[in-house]
Amino acid sequence: MALSKKKVSNETIRRLALYLRSLHKLQEINLDIVSSGQISANLNVSPDQFRKDLSYFGSLGKRGVGYKVDNLIKHLEKILGIDKECRVIIVGVGKLGSALLAYPGFSNFNFRIVSAFDNDRKKVGKIINGIKIEEMENISRVVQKLEVHLAVLTVPSESAQMVATKLAKCGIKGILNFAPISLNLSNSIRILNVDVATELMTLRYLSRKACNLNTGSTLDRVTENFE
Repeated sequence: MALSKKKVSNETIRRLALYLRSLHKLQEINLDIVSSGQISANLNVSPDQFRKDLSYFGSLGKRGVGYKVDNLIKHLEKILGIDKECRVIIVGVGKLGSALLAYPGFSNFNFRIVSAFDNDRKKVGKIINGIKIEEMENISRVVQKLEVHLAVLTVPSESAQMVATKLAKCGIKGILNFAPISLNLSNSIRILNVDVATELMTLRYLSRKACNLNTGSTLDRVTENFE
């Protein structure tokens, strides 16, 4: 199946990943044919939005019939590029990096952590979930030997840019960045930032505003000036 020639937003791609997760759950309960409503249920996405997202990639279902779960899973995996094994490295094996190494869910979507790196000599050589922690200087050799294209960056902010630059030179094409810093790399390198503190601040604001919607609180009066 050819990829869409239309410009597809990052939000659409994120929703495709959610649809795939939902389909896996439906597959687990042995459903063969499902509707757009069943797939998008509990995702805060309307059936119309689901159908619109899929329309970028051609007709994947039959009107009035629904979608074959197995076939749609295969289509979405191909669209997302995970129909084949995708090798990933983790750089920075602190508490977060160690937790990600131990996480079993990556394999459900054909991601395989193949190596991990840290500059702490006390950590180098240790094995976590079958993965040996390597010295940072070995990154280029491992990336090229194992044909790795994705990296998860969990290093401190002060070293994130330097490490990211090295990853780009090694041939890494995508970085999932957990460091609270904006990375400056070539446009050919795709970067997704995961900033938990920022998300919590946003959530705190939204939750406070939701609690005060009907109270006419000072928070409401202040925020109204900026909206």
